[in-house]
Amino acid sequence: MTPITTFAERSVALFGLGGSGLATALALKAGGARVLAFDDNPESVARARGEGIETADLHGIDWSEVAALVLAPGVPLTHPAPHWSVGLAQGAGVEIIGDIELFCRERAKIAPEAPFVAITGTNGKSTTTALIAHILAQAGRDVQMGGNIGTAILSLEPPDAGRVHVIELSSFQIDLTPSLAPSVGVLLNITPDHLDRHGTLEQYAAIKERLIRGADLAIVGIDDRPSREIAERRGDRLIRVHVPVHPSREAALPADALIAREAAIHEADGTRLADVSGIGSLRGAHNWQNAAVAVAVARALGVPLEAIQAGLASFPGLPHRMEEVARRGRVLFVNDSKATNADSTEKALTAFRDIHWILGGKAKEGGIFPLVPYFERIAHAYLIGAASDAFAATLEGAVPYTRCETLEAAVPAAAAGAEACGAPEPVVLLSPACASYDQFRSFEQRGDRFRELVRALP
Repeated sequence: MTPITTFAERSVALFGLGGSGLATALALKAGGARVLAFDDNPESVARARGEGIETADLHGIDWSEVAALVLAPGVPLTHPAPHWSVGLAQGAGVEIIGDIELFCRERAKIAPEAPFVAITGTNGKSTTTALIAHILAQAGRDVQMGGNIGTAILSLEPPDAGRVHVIELSSFQIDLTPSLAPSVGVLLNITPDHLDRHGTLEQYAAIKERLIRGADLAIVGIDDRPSREIAERRGDRLIRVHVPVHPSREAALPADALIAREAAIHEADGTRLADVSGIGSLRGAHNWQNAAVAVAVARALGVPLEAIQAGLASFPGLPHRMEEVARRGRVLFVNDSKATNADSTEKALTAFRDIHWILGGKAKEGGIFPLVPYFERIAHAYLIGAASDAFAATLEGAVPYTRCETLEAAVPAAAAGAEACGAPEPVVLLSPACASYDQFRSFEQRGDRFRELVRALP
């Protein structure tokens, strides 16, 4: 735990008692603050009481005595409408912050030189966060990894000059962190996402930019327009990362750029830094970008190239993100259940050929129409879930498909189809391009079930 001493002997209101909210309440209490916590879920309130946290309906407290409202990142700050607790705090002139802000203030107080790597982006941030932490740990560093990737930041050990915090940040978390100033700030990419919570793409991008603006060193992927513009505004102490579509574009890159091309990471002058060819957990151009960013971060923190290459080679990947589940003869089985929209599935389709594709679920806007250019990579499609009719209409005449309805029917059908084809390495790929909620509680449950079914094949 990181005790938060910056609010010692003051009252702090807290709304949202999920995992990170409960960790925040405990950290504030450990640092000497009086915490008044609440949640709309009575079970969460009861759990907090069981942990010794004082709870109170924030409608009835004296806001004139409150130093800050700590808001869980899942609670609306601005869109589609501010949560009622936000209105109460604003009416009393009370600042509204999140758990990342508490960490930043504690770091500034007790260990301002402690290395702090913050990673954001629409896609790839969890893989990049885990890869950076893995490389540093393999190189012998004391690493604490958390944030949006799953472990609440205040559950981690406190900042220290000899300890590196590698933290994934969502736009919601950044929005609640006005003093965000990491040692290294990473922006991978920006595509439309969470617009229901931020209003417009411009506002969403502006929130992401805050992470870069306050960083000592900024590392920015420049393969989308909003990110390129952010890099241009940043100016110095910047490393650009580029995955070229057209080699001619490389000539315009400045000397601070890293280029990820054909599974290798190069400096702008052509100097080769690392190679990810043959590393199953880092397949595909999107993972080349993730690897290039990790190389840049590790170099900035003084890790030798030999240790970086060793860390890349031993990276196990993350569950449900192009996870290699098994090989059976020539057939490779890949769990990409985290791909809940077409943009995410595109990354998997570009990484393989001779694909026996399991897809479907609760469709997102646009369906799989953006994936039409990749249909030539697909040997056969196996449809599951509520999106079957719509996806069949898009596949009709372009890709042979089978309506399987359930994952239990799709896995053996895809396995048999892959085994029967003549390709040297056919791939059974679960990359649904859909939310899971029609048949599963979460993408994790869907991916776990795929793994079970693959391992149960005869």
